[in-house]
Amino acid sequence: MEAASARTDRFEKPDLTPERKDFYARLDSKNVAPLWEVLAKIIPPTPAPETVPVLWRYDEVRPLLMEAGRLLTAKEAERRVVVLENPGVRGQSKITQSLYSGLQMILPGEIAVCHRHAASALRFVIEGTAAYTAVEGERTTMHPGDFILTPSWTYHDHGNPGADPVVWLDGLDVPIVNLFDTSFFERHPEERQPNTIPEGDALARYGANMLPVDYAYSRSRAALEQLYRDGPVHSCHGVKMRYINPSTGGYPMPTIGAFIQLLPKGFRGEVYRATDATVYSVVEGKGRTKVGDQTFDWGPRDLFVVPSWCPVSHEAEQEAVVFSFSDRPAQQVLGLWREEAPMRG
Repeated sequence: MEAASARTDRFEKPDLTPERKDFYARLDSKNVAPLWEVLAKIIPPTPAPETVPVLWRYDEVRPLLMEAGRLLTAKEAERRVVVLENPGVRGQSKITQSLYSGLQMILPGEIAVCHRHAASALRFVIEGTAAYTAVEGERTTMHPGDFILTPSWTYHDHGNPGADPVVWLDGLDVPIVNLFDTSFFERHPEERQPNTIPEGDALARYGANMLPVDYAYSRSRAALEQLYRDGPVHSCHGVKMRYINPSTGGYPMPTIGAFIQLLPKGFRGEVYRATDATVYSVVEGKGRTKVGDQTFDWGPRDLFVVPSWCPVSHEAEQEAVVFSFSDRPAQQVLGLWREEAPMRG
C-alpha cells in the first residue's frame, strides 16, 4: 500500500537500457517519443515554475532607462522599454511564465506612435506627470500611481507635452497570446490617432465604479484608507482591493487581474501562496517581502515578482501601498487557480 501511495505523488522514470535507447532512437526518427521518459516533468505533482523570485531596484534601473533615452529616439524604438526579464527564463521576454513586463519611458516633447495589437496591456505610472496615453480616441493624463488599460486590438499612442521624463510599468499578456499563435500587430495610418473623445468622458460615464480605462491613484488610495479605518485587516494581505471593469463586474482584462493593497505600519503578514505568479510595484512606503527562502527589502518604485505556488509574506516598516498584477482571471476561467492561506511557517 505504501508503494502504491508513493506512485500517486510522483512518476518513476524507467532505467535506460541499451535496448530501450535503440528503441527511443527509432521512435525519434518517426517524430514520436516515449511519454514515460518525460511524464514527471510535464505533469509535476505541484507547480514547478522555471521563473524565480527577483527584485528590481528602481534607482538602479532608472539610469539605464535614461541612457536608452539618449541612445534611441522614441520613433527608432517604437516603444522605448527596458524589459524586466526573469533570470529563470532569460531571453524569452517574460517576467512570469504567462506575462511580459517592462519599464517604458517617454521624454518631453516625444510621442510613441499609434499602433494596436492582439495582446492586452496595462500601464501603471511610476514617475512623472503631464504625459498621456490615448486609447481609441480618448486621452488620459498620467500621474504616479494611476492604472491605465489598453484592451486587446485597440489603437493607442503616448505623448509627453510636459517638461520631465515620464516612466510607467507595462504589463502585457504577450506569452499567452503567443502560446496560441494568435499575435497580430498593426500601425495606425497616422502617428497620433485623432482625439475624438474629450478627456474625462470615461469618468463621466463610469465614475460610480472603478474606471474601465483610467483608474486614478487618488481614488484608489482614499478607498484603501477608508477600508483600513473600517477594518479588519487581512492576516496575509493587509487591506487589498481588486480592480474591476464596471461594464462586466469582472477583472479589468480577461487575462490579467490587477490589485492594490495597503500594508499598515508594523504589519507582519502570514504566509500565503497561489498559482498565479504575481508582479508587484511599490507605490509608497518601505518594507520587506519573504519569497520562498529569499527576503527582499523594498522601497518606493521598486518591483519584484513572486513565482507560482511560492510561499510569500509581507512586512511593512512604514505604511506602504503596493500595486500588483497576475494572470489570475485566465487561470480562474480555466478552473486552474488555487490558493493556500494562511500557511503556518
